[in-house]
Amino acid sequence: MAPRWWLWWHWSAWRRTLPPPPGSTPNFRQWFSTQEQPPQICVVGSGPAGFYTAQHLLKHHPQAHVDIYEKQLVPFGLVRFGVAPDHPEVKNVINTFTQTARSARCAFRGNVVVGRDVAVPELQTAYHAVVLSYGAEDHRALEIPGEELPGVFSARAFVGWYNGLPENRELAPDLSCDTAVILGQGNVALDVARILLTPPEHLEKTDITEAALGVLRQSQVKTVWIVGRRGPLQVAFTIKELREMIQLPGTRPILDPADFLGLQDRIKEVPRPRKRLTELLLRTAIEKPGPEEAARQALASRAWGLRFFRSPQQVLSSPDGQRAAGIRLAVTRLEGVGEAARAVPTGDTEDLPCGLVLSSVGYKSCPIDPSVPFDPKLGVIPNMEGRVVDVPGLYCSGWVKRGPTGVIATTMTDSFATSQMLLQDLKAGLLPRGPRPGYAAIEALLSSRGVRPVSFSDWEKLDAEEVSRGKGAGKPREKLLDPQEMLRLLGR
Repeated sequence: MAPRWWLWWHWSAWRRTLPPPPGSTPNFRQWFSTQEQPPQICVVGSGPAGFYTAQHLLKHHPQAHVDIYEKQLVPFGLVRFGVAPDHPEVKNVINTFTQTARSARCAFRGNVVVGRDVAVPELQTAYHAVVLSYGAEDHRALEIPGEELPGVFSARAFVGWYNGLPENRELAPDLSCDTAVILGQGNVALDVARILLTPPEHLEKTDITEAALGVLRQSQVKTVWIVGRRGPLQVAFTIKELREMIQLPGTRPILDPADFLGLQDRIKEVPRPRKRLTELLLRTAIEKPGPEEAARQALASRAWGLRFFRSPQQVLSSPDGQRAAGIRLAVTRLEGVGEAARAVPTGDTEDLPCGLVLSSVGYKSCPIDPSVPFDPKLGVIPNMEGRVVDVPGLYCSGWVKRGPTGVIATTMTDSFATSQMLLQDLKAGLLPRGPRPGYAAIEALLSSRGVRPVSFSDWEKLDAEEVSRGKGAGKPREKLLDPQEMLRLLGR
């Protein structure tokens, strides 16, 4: 009979190959360490959702290899192209993403447009699993007359312009008008208002593009109205962004006390974050500022205001019909209470003169490939906890999974959850067994189609160039805007 230690050792080794019993906490890392075939996993999109998905997979599977595909030549998605230049602390997450990308088991494949250069079914054939994390690359249209007039932009495009998104580098907004109107009352709307009104010298040491800074230096915009369909209790921005607006140098707030009548009693039962936000709005609208603040406001040359209970009906044109000159707003009232309250028109309208209209009513995801289910109404890929409906082995995370809501931390939690589902399916044997070629197969396909991906080390060369260009002006970087210039710098 075999010695007891020999029997115990073989039983332990066999036991480690089994999944944990139901109800216990899964230790994916321990279980996967006994599996021989390293899974090849593909993530599409290198924004927060893509990187957090990859990070979780690499951490909890000691053998997994993850390829991150990105249509831009550079990584980091909305952290690079969406976060406001005066919020550098939010961009610190790039350090974490860089550690992930430098892992020996992770590779960045930039300059590859999934759905054009390579189809999703081709990725599915090459990899054990594919995760779609490509975000929301479009904006929701206003769908009102005059939306096509010069002087009307999506906030998404405007943000892309000052943040150096290559496709928006030639936006050229005309800021020679006195008044701008932003439609929407979320954080993006306040970001745009803040950039329009911030003294340019306060932006000179940020990573805003030099081209955008030059236009802002010449700006004649003195007043920015931020318009919402509903009331103060339904605004979508957070208290941090509101505080920044209230304290913005050289500006004063314009709030109508009539919009806040009776609100003090109604906020007693609302959740604490909403209560604190509304209390700050109330104080700003109703209380008389102290001597110091009053003196500051008296010297302010610019102003911003919140207009509630107004819904855009039509962009009004100049007499020659050549550009936007105002916006017609339908006056609304609320039906229902709290977050669920709906804005319904009263039949009254008002015209608000302006030379710039920025639509900030939401981002929107787009279909990526005919083979992937897509809900055009909700703007998401139909999924169950990140598993794409009726397509085994295909997953989604981030905004394309849940819609364009939440902050970077929300996306982190969401992406970790999708990664967890994928690892559970892998452990349960629901994903393809046996070897998959991974990038080796895709590289051959791309090469035959004349597509030359860029690597993370390529990005690090571009990064060094941007940092070098910014150093002379005391900026953290001067972003490269032209993809052709980027390729030349890489010797392509």
